[in-house]
Amino acid sequence: ARWARLWRKSPRYERINRIDTKILQHAFIKLTMTFPKRLTGLYIALRTQHIPLHKYLHCIGKERSPHCPHCPGTDETVPHLLLDCPQYRHERHAMITALGREATSIAFLLSDPATTSHLVRYINTTGRFKNTIG
Repeated sequence: ARWARLWRKSPRYERINRIDTKILQHAFIKLTMTFPKRLTGLYIALRTQHIPLHKYLHCIGKERSPHCPHCPGTDETVPHLLLDCPQYRHERHAMITALGREATSIAFLLSDPATTSHLVRYINTTGRFKNTIG
C-alpha cells in the first residue's frame, strides 16, 4: 500500500499509466512471462520511454538534439517511432495491415499479447535498435 502511494506520486506514473494501467500488476507479468529477457527489456524500455531514441538520449546528455534524424523539428519518441515517423511508413503499414486499426494505439501495441510478434517484426525491420538492443 505504501509503495502504491509513492508510485502514484512519481513523475513517471502518469506517462506509464497512459500506456497500461496494469504495467506492474499481474497482466504485464503474464504478458512477459514467456518472453526472453531481451524482449521483456524491450517492452519495459518502450513503455518507460527509456530507450535509445534521440529524445531520451538528449535528456541524459548523450545526444545533442532530441529531434528525429528523419523529421527535423520533431522529437524522436516512442509514439513518433511507432506511429508517425515517415521513414518507417512501409514497415508500419505492414504492422497495421496485420493488426488492424487498433495498431494506431500505443496502449494496444504495448499491452496486447497478439501484437508481440508484429511489434517485434516492425522494430527489427526498422533496424532502429540494431546497435544497442540487437
